[in-house]
Amino acid sequence: MSATSPSKRWSLPNLLTYGRVAAVPVVTALLFWPEKDAFRWAALAVFAAAAITDFFDGYLARAWSQQSSLGRMLDPIADKLLVAASLLMLVASGDIAGWSRWAAIVILCREILVSGMREFLAELRVGLPVSAVAKWKTTLQLIAVGFMIAGPAGEKILPGAAQIGLALLWAAAVLTLYTGWDYMKAGMKHVED
Repeated sequence: MSATSPSKRWSLPNLLTYGRVAAVPVVTALLFWPEKDAFRWAALAVFAAAAITDFFDGYLARAWSQQSSLGRMLDPIADKLLVAASLLMLVASGDIAGWSRWAAIVILCREILVSGMREFLAELRVGLPVSAVAKWKTTLQLIAVGFMIAGPAGEKILPGAAQIGLALLWAAAVLTLYTGWDYMKAGMKHVED
C-alpha cells in the first residue's frame, strides 16, 4: 500500500479532519471551568464547528476524489477523540451523573472495542466498513454531547436542554450497543482460534 501523497495529505478534507483533532484540547480546556457560561458557549461553538467538519470532510473527499488512506484512518479517530474527551469532561463536571454515567461508559467501551477489532482485522487485511446506522449513531452522539456541553448555560435559553441532552445520550448509547453488536458479529467471522 502506498503512502499518502503530500497533495492529499494537505487536501481540504484532511485539513478539516486535522481541525477536528485540534479542537479536542480546546473543547476540553473550555470545559475545565464548567460553571462559567461564557466558557460553555465557547466550548459549544468549537465543538459544533468540529462536529460539522465530520460531515464535510468525507463528503468533500468523495466529491473531489481526494480520498486517502490517511483520511480513512484519521476520520473515525477524530470523531472518537472529540466525543470521548467531551464525555469525560462532562462526567467530571457532574453534567453527566448518576445512572447516566452508564450511557457514557457504554459509548466509550464500544468505541474502544470496535477500534481494537478494526486494528485486528486490518492485520488480516479485512475491512470493516462503517454502516449507515453507525453514521447515525455518531450524529446522535454529537448532538447529545452538544446539548450536554451547553449545560446550565443552555437551560437559560432552552429550559429542559440538559434533559434533552441526557435523553439523546441514552438514545445514542442504545444505537451504540446495536452497532457494536453488529460490528462484533461481522468481525467474529474472521477470528480464528
